[in-house]
Amino acid sequence: MMDGELGAFLRSRREALRPAQVGLPEGTRRRTPGLRRAELATVAQVSVEYLTRLEQGRDTRPSPEILAALADALRLDDADREHLRQLASVNHSRQLCPGERPTVSPTARPAVRAVLHAIRDAPAYVVNRLGDVLAWNDPFDRLARPLGLLDGVRPNLVWFVLTDERARDHFPDWAELADHQVAELHRLRRGDPAIDAFAERLARTVGAPFTDRWQRRPVAAPTNGVRCVRHPQVGLLRLAYESLEVADSDHQRLFVQLPADAATAAGLDRLLGRLPGQLRSVAG
Repeated sequence: MMDGELGAFLRSRREALRPAQVGLPEGTRRRTPGLRRAELATVAQVSVEYLTRLEQGRDTRPSPEILAALADALRLDDADREHLRQLASVNHSRQLCPGERPTVSPTARPAVRAVLHAIRDAPAYVVNRLGDVLAWNDPFDRLARPLGLLDGVRPNLVWFVLTDERARDHFPDWAELADHQVAELHRLRRGDPAIDAFAERLARTVGAPFTDRWQRRPVAAPTNGVRCVRHPQVGLLRLAYESLEVADSDHQRLFVQLPADAATAAGLDRLLGRLPGQLRSVAG
């Protein structure tokens, strides 16, 4: 699936851009969504033939100048520009090091696990770039286990959100959460065949709810924010989350969840068996 990804990404952004956004008339009898290839080629000042080769994967090494021109013409934001740069870099590195393949970390380092368990008052967990939950502390266990998220030998957050019907009941903003999970997979691909294989499994299992998001190729997912959880034991919780990249860990991330309001702080106190008021809420 990574082969031809540079061209597929350019095509997805071209088809999402309306002619009026680049100062072109909409016209009539338009057979393709968004810009036509000829229209993008005109705005970017490249030939239609060259753009066709890029989108079809027959040219995978555009110059930085061509990439910049296409990014400007497509009105890409910072996240999309960085993703485009990474795709081009992956293609160059594959030709320089064709035998090199990234691996997915199956465990968290002992020191990371120690830090995780030192966080005693807030739910916290570590995931790798596939979304495998590698380690978690007791507050997260008490929060997540009643949801079903920790079922199985190797729980996976992405798989749970997209394949388990309980996730739609537990997360009121399920659609947004699903978008974010797919965006993270795209952001962390970087030529990784394990992520491509995982995406193919999701496509076979989930169908359109996954493939529609995957084909849009979202790449911007927030590293912090507020997530609502409808918990079967303590009701609605508003959890402010922060994610931190773990050093030297092949893109493992540590997530910490804090109550975003007083009601959530009280709910977590009940869930964790604490006296009220021991965990303060944060603004959000």
